[in-house]
Amino acid sequence: MKSRLPEEVLDFVRLLRTHQTDAENLLWLLLRNRGMGGFKFRRQYPVSHFILDFYCNEARLAVEVDGGEHNEEDAAAKDQRRTEVLGKMGIRVIRFWNHEVLLSTEAVLEKIFL
Repeated sequence: MKSRLPEEVLDFVRLLRTHQTDAENLLWLLLRNRGMGGFKFRRQYPVSHFILDFYCNEARLAVEVDGGEHNEEDAAAKDQRRTEVLGKMGIRVIRFWNHEVLLSTEAVLEKIFL
């Protein structure tokens, strides 16, 4: 039986899903409904105390789409720590900038499905 997430976490996930960036929306259109390679991706998916932009359980793969706020030094350190923690859980993390998804979509998809 699945454990139920606290209502405030579910509310935050719902909020994130309705306020996605253009890059997240584009990537979701391509990944949803097993659209790429037959893999099932979930968006804004909670794992431990993180909410992953996109997650494929079959591949143990998290795809993160980052905006300009991730350029800041403290944000980069948090991202690195998050990647390390997820790695210890057996989850591989791939990160892309918003502009990469929007301007180099094919290259992004190739990196995801290598």
